[in-house]
Parts: sequence; C-alpha cells; structure tokens
Amino acid sequence: MQKFNYCYLCTELDMGRILAIDYGRKRVGLAVTDELRMIATPIGTVHSAEVLGYLKSYLADHPVDIFVVGEPRDMKNQPSESERFIVPFIRHLQKEFPSTEVVRFDERFTSQMAARAIREAGMKKKDRQDKALVDTVSAVLILQSYLESLSMAR
Repeated sequence: MQKFNYCYLCTELDMGRILAIDYGRKRVGLAVTDELRMIATPIGTVHSAEVLGYLKSYLADHPVDIFVVGEPRDMKNQPSESERFIVPFIRHLQKEFPSTEVVRFDERFTSQMAARAIREAGMKKKDRQDKALVDTVSAVLILQSYLESLSMAR
C-alpha cells in the first residue's frame, strides 16, 4: 500500500485553507478548513472590533486562499438588514488582505441550525444560550455548506 504525504500534496497543489466568517455587530464566528479543504473546523468567536487584527495574526501562521463571508438574506431572497454592517467589513477585509479572495455565501437559517445542533448534542441549557458558541457553529455550517457546493459543482 502506497503512503501519501498529505502536506506534500498540499504544497504541490498550492492549496491554502478556506476561512469562513459569520460577521455580526458584536461577535464574529470563525471556522477554517484543513489544508486539503475537506473538513470545516471551528476556530472560535472574536469581538467584531478585533477581528481584522485576529485574522492578521492567524494568516501569518496559516495560509488562507479564500474568505467565505456569510450573506444573510430574508425569505424573499433580499439582503437582510445586517448587510449594512457586513459590506463595510468586507471592504476593510479586502483592503487588509488584497491577495485573498472574498466569496459571499448564503447563510440563511444557519443560526437556527446551529442552535438545533447544539441542543441535539446534549449541551446544558446554560451552554446552549452562549451566543458566541452559536456564532462559531454557524461559521462551521457556512463553511461546510460552501465546501459541499464546491463538490457539487465538480
């Protein structure tokens, strides 16, 4: 059986990670893929005012090729009210990281799905009410959905 050096494959394919951002006025949920872009893993939640600094530090150690920023939409497929906070953030993100692609991805229902996943995981009520946890799980769901959309497009 042939053994594979996955890090070597990543270097050969020149694949950086994909980082998902669930942007909110107070908190930002973050999730990232592995180098092979197969698994979405939570990073955590950062205060909105600190997210660009956090990302600078993170990208210094981990190559990221794509930012996937959640795009909140209503039931009529119109941008939600929170879009007015997200668009300026994306401008700052693009200015700070001009070589990193920014992709928008539909995040409808991710907060509800995250809350349900947390509840079904058997967490205590106090832990389920942790909004930072919901934001982090939402970022994982956005990223996982984005990865699934890429695999369907192939």
